[in-house]
Amino acid sequence: MQLFDDDDFMNTTPQENYFAIARTANQNIVEMEIEKMFRRFAVAEKMLEDKGLDEEHEQLISSLIIDKEIDSRVESLFIELVGNIVTQCE
Repeated sequence: MQLFDDDDFMNTTPQENYFAIARTANQNIVEMEIEKMFRRFAVAEKMLEDKGLDEEHEQLISSLIIDKEIDSRVESLFIELVGNIVTQCE
């Protein structure tokens, strides 16, 4: 089962690829992968809180919302999601 055209895949962003695949892939797999990603976020958030996330850290996080390194990490997460979904739908 091919979820996307190879030419389209190369001309789109990781986010666009994810949303295109998420609309056509098995929804149970998509939901499971999103839940796993949210669980990772919750673990990371708990770790920060356990280390004493304070106002200074909150300001740092807010300042990193628009950041090239963070943008790159977000793209990597979308690529990971696409890979996880596609491999399970094959």
